[in-house]
Amino acid sequence: MASEKDDSLQKLCSTHQPNALSMISHSLGLPSSSSSGISPSTWIFDSGATHHMTSDLSLFTSLSSLSTSISVLTANGTSMSLAGIGSITTSSICLSDVYYIPQLTLNLISISQLCASGYVVQFSSTSCYVQDPHSKKLIGAGRREGGLYVLEKLQILALVVSSIDLSSFCLSPKSSNFYLWHSRLGHVSGSRLKYLVSTGALGNFNCHDISDCSGCKLAKFSSLPFTRSSSISLAPFDLIHSDVWGQAPISSKGGARYYVSFIDDYSRYCWIYLMKRRSDFFTIFQNFHALVHTQFSTVIKCFRCDLGGEYTSHAFTDLLASDGTIHQFSCTATPEQNGVAERKHRHIVETARSMLLSADVPKVFWGEAVLTANHVINRIPTSLTSSISPFERLYGNSPDYFSLKVFGCTCFVLRPPVEHTKLYARSAMCVFLGYGEGQKGYRCYDPSAQKIVCLSSCGFS
Repeated sequence: MASEKDDSLQKLCSTHQPNALSMISHSLGLPSSSSSGISPSTWIFDSGATHHMTSDLSLFTSLSSLSTSISVLTANGTSMSLAGIGSITTSSICLSDVYYIPQLTLNLISISQLCASGYVVQFSSTSCYVQDPHSKKLIGAGRREGGLYVLEKLQILALVVSSIDLSSFCLSPKSSNFYLWHSRLGHVSGSRLKYLVSTGALGNFNCHDISDCSGCKLAKFSSLPFTRSSSISLAPFDLIHSDVWGQAPISSKGGARYYVSFIDDYSRYCWIYLMKRRSDFFTIFQNFHALVHTQFSTVIKCFRCDLGGEYTSHAFTDLLASDGTIHQFSCTATPEQNGVAERKHRHIVETARSMLLSADVPKVFWGEAVLTANHVINRIPTSLTSSISPFERLYGNSPDYFSLKVFGCTCFVLRPPVEHTKLYARSAMCVFLGYGEGQKGYRCYDPSAQKIVCLSSCGFS
């Protein structure tokens, strides 16, 4: 492929005879760079040069030599040898297709080449500017100095990629016919290519593995498969999984837009807390942390979560560190590594949605539906815990299934004595929305009073 590369450079140079018309200064007796005080590192905007040119080899980040000799014609008829073409990237200038001419005395920026690349060059009595017409941004500027326009800065960002050695993307002359046809056919899969070879349509040659094709790896790489873990911790609170769900499309009756889950890996028992804001998380975790310490006389040994801001705050990480809790994070954009919490979210939300839709309960009660769904799921046996419920595995006794009611059903709630007289109804018709937390009662919504009450004296039909 080296010959093809040289041919492309040869074609670039032979499009038209290269000129450096600013070199007319030598024939007209104009001052050179040394006599006019211009530094050899200065770049001059030149409307007579067909290409960017320099004699400073140290500026090039990449340079391709030519297989044949090509000359650059000056205004006085003399010629200079073109030694190569390359790219330049410094703090003040970024250009591609720059001619390397060792005999040149000035560094020239071709106005013609800038305009041919689609950029706009404007001159005034004191300065000049280079603008990208698409983004409307100034990408270069110069000042007028001694009758010349001297470059101050020029960064053509779109051309930075030209500093990459393109030879690494070329096929090697030693590439096999199988790999050559793989490239010709748009990096077709190995199985399809082997089939074409077997039909004789591409000729007779040997097949081999193409899994090391860099183009396929860059363009077709996908997430690696995840192996679902079936391991269970040896004791409660050895590992806690957690995740924040939300933002909900509407606020709950109590104003919540999020909820956070804490799942014990040993029992798969789950605690759900509704939140109005994500910033409520730390206070909620402090309460959960105290519950574990007081009710179960233990500490959380390992806490697994994602990289959400509520889990990476200094206050939260310091609290975990104070107990010696190992803090595990899932990798960026890899929710599968926090799969227990993610699957629990799906189970809870699907259950809550089913209860809301089947009972035709307004969506504003999604918070109550989520809490009720979690209450029920904690009492359903699962194969992950030897076919016993998370409640029984954590607390050691079976749950009372006969206390469970149908979400959204009609119930009759006994009114307090202060709310009725001898001639008024002693109960109110309400809607069952869940179970009391810290109270041995049912949460019911009273449509007439438009409030949720938690009472034990409830009648169900």
